[in-house]
Amino acid sequence: MTVSGGFQLREVDYSDLRGWGSDDPRPLFSVMRECLEYLDQGKAYRAGTLGLTADDLRPLLADAASTQSADPAAARLFFEQRCIPFRIELGDQGAGFVTAFYEPEVEVSDKLESGYRYPFYRRPPDLVDLDESSRPPDLDASYAFGRLDDGAIEAYPDRQAIDQGCLEGRGLEIAWAKSKVDVFFAHVQGAARLHYPDGRLGRITYAAKAGHPFSPIGKLLIDRGEIEREQISMQSIRRWLAENPAKVDEVLWHNRSYIFFREAEVTDLDRGPIAAAKVPLLAGRSLAVDRSIHTFGFPFFIHSQTLSHLSDGQPFSRLMLALDTGTAIVGPARGDIFTGSGDEAGDLAGTVRNDADFYILIPIAAAQRFR
Repeated sequence: MTVSGGFQLREVDYSDLRGWGSDDPRPLFSVMRECLEYLDQGKAYRAGTLGLTADDLRPLLADAASTQSADPAAARLFFEQRCIPFRIELGDQGAGFVTAFYEPEVEVSDKLESGYRYPFYRRPPDLVDLDESSRPPDLDASYAFGRLDDGAIEAYPDRQAIDQGCLEGRGLEIAWAKSKVDVFFAHVQGAARLHYPDGRLGRITYAAKAGHPFSPIGKLLIDRGEIEREQISMQSIRRWLAENPAKVDEVLWHNRSYIFFREAEVTDLDRGPIAAAKVPLLAGRSLAVDRSIHTFGFPFFIHSQTLSHLSDGQPFSRLMLALDTGTAIVGPARGDIFTGSGDEAGDLAGTVRNDADFYILIPIAAAQRFR
């Protein structure tokens, strides 16, 4: 079936999902119960243009909440009996593509002092959400936020203006970090664990953004010939920034996008931050997707023959839940895999740039609309 947007959903059998027979999706059941608890609060996940809704998803979540899967085969059978897999086909656009993200750990202080100079900011009160009815005609349709200034809405200051101090003195600082590069990469990831000098552990998660488009600095460095395309990764970008301190501001300011955070507790060291789907991320099983197309909570099976370092040297073949989104995650077969928290998770995430096959598992009742 061709879907609005130029891609196709093609019904397949579970036997067509390479690696399905060896996957163990049992960890997803607890997260699906948490998604159901969120929906039971009277809230709903916004439907994407694919047309799948929270009501389409709810029966699957309810069944998961009352199911105890004793082994991997039983867990796979649960989905086989309730969902139909559809391959997302892009036609001439080629294969799908996956990257990965993680929750960095950053050394911070809760006061501005020697060694701690770079702030994480809360959402400013003059930052307003925009929609078609409130967005000024001179702002691109991609701007979801703007600044309300004396009754008029305009573009919010960008990364350069904020780094140069336009928000100082307003009491918006959550904490100060030692490194502006650490702050930048926390913005890219959308969350961080904060380590304070007295041993306290905090967490910040995405609250809003200034509104400007995301412009990847990796592409900038490739275009300038600073890093070879096949060598680009978070690690290689960090190395280049460390070796070129005089150029750091210029390169970081290329990405005008700026993220504001809110504070959150770390109640379980094994759980990730609460994502856009309002449930904690589960390492290796949580996927960020294009929210304009897909609806949170739906299962996706991802197979990448070339991605092996996340699965003990074997091709990545795993059932995941769509729980988050991101500015750079654009398209029906584009995903960002959450690898966990801390430096080791960052090492895993930083080199994921792989073609992948995307399958969405649609509950049987809703799947009739796509056959």
